[in-house]
Amino acid sequence: MSVRDKVVAITGAHRGHGRSIAVTFASEGAKLALIDIGPLDQTAAECRAYGVEVLTFQVDLRDPQQVKSAIDQIHQHYGRIDVLVNDAGIVTHFRYAGVEHWPRIAEMEPDFFDKVIRTNLIGTFHTTRYTLPYMETQGGGHIINFGQGSVGHGVHGGPPGATVYHTSKVAIRAFTQEVASEELDKNVCVLAFGPGGPAGDATDEMTPEEVSEAAAKIDMDLGMRVVWAAEAPMELSGRMIRGRGGKLELSPDEV
Repeated sequence: MSVRDKVVAITGAHRGHGRSIAVTFASEGAKLALIDIGPLDQTAAECRAYGVEVLTFQVDLRDPQQVKSAIDQIHQHYGRIDVLVNDAGIVTHFRYAGVEHWPRIAEMEPDFFDKVIRTNLIGTFHTTRYTLPYMETQGGGHIINFGQGSVGHGVHGGPPGATVYHTSKVAIRAFTQEVASEELDKNVCVLAFGPGGPAGDATDEMTPEEVSEAAAKIDMDLGMRVVWAAEAPMELSGRMIRGRGGKLELSPDEV
């Protein structure tokens, strides 16, 4: 299998994981559509260096009309959408020294909670909702949602302030499972995926530079792991997966 000449739409492609994923797909010969609320010139230039076609869309994922317009234009231009990677999201990224935590729920403004949920979860809904009809008509596709996390570990969750982020990610994982069930007979494989990161409380003592260096090491192979996910078989649809040793496997709590 190969992603060469497949049409891949990637949200959150302005920087970070999304940018790394986009460049990796470009290196594998995919045709790209990059989506982000931020500027995409640099990511697009890095991708075009591989000789692939790239479209860019500066979109607020909370606005369904902006999302629909972008997805419609992608399909109109390329004639299909083979892969959707839902990477965009507002992240905490405060688990190291010197960075201010988000408020606890008891102190959080409703507008802030709403902004995170609408970007992370509702944004994933919008892109999925407007891409699915095209995938169904063409006979299949892959949707990869960055929705990791689990429940059932008592009160030992993340650091104070991470509640809204973790809530959005667990919700995306549940959303993935339910959409996968709806799409089984349409040959659309819907997966939950987590990038991994600097692990545990050790990052509380790391400087931003040290955490950035650790994250860069993850980005080096993250893109290829998402490429593998874009070729996953239907029997993995609805599951939380990860890439290890050159192959896909279920996350530990899925086994």
